[in-house]
Amino acid sequence: MPESHIRPARPDDDAELGELDRAAWSPLHAVTPRPQPPYDSFFDANHRPEQFLVAEDGHGAILGYIRLAPPTPLACNRHVRQIQGLAVDGRARGRGVGRALLRAACDEARRQGAVRITLRVLAHNAPARALYEAEGFVVEGILPGEFHLDGRFVDDVLMGRALTA
Repeated sequence: MPESHIRPARPDDDAELGELDRAAWSPLHAVTPRPQPPYDSFFDANHRPEQFLVAEDGHGAILGYIRLAPPTPLACNRHVRQIQGLAVDGRARGRGVGRALLRAACDEARRQGAVRITLRVLAHNAPARALYEAEGFVVEGILPGEFHLDGRFVDDVLMGRALTA
């Protein structure tokens, strides 16, 4: 990924992340309808800047983001982090941005004291599943027909991996 780096998101990334998120919307991964104007803010009370890492190019343009958050507010679950969103600008796909964001999220989860990381992915999203598997995630469960999208039922796949050596 030449001339790019990953950093924590900042509140002033809101508009650019919103544009990226809308441009990256796809039935391959989205369980919500395509966003329509007027658009909401990207950040809100449940999606705070400190939960996101962004990849940017050498000119400061955002190439992608990943959201990392606790899966629940329970103290007994605080050793786990969950990836709750990953998007890469279409022009940056195939350049290792998604992989770099995924690795950075694992590093950040470790820094936060997590020993496990999980995510959910739609069963038909083969490119994302292949990336996750290449980075050590394994299928830990399947919720058959969890979503009804585009006239068909789609399985929700839970994947996870340990963050310890």
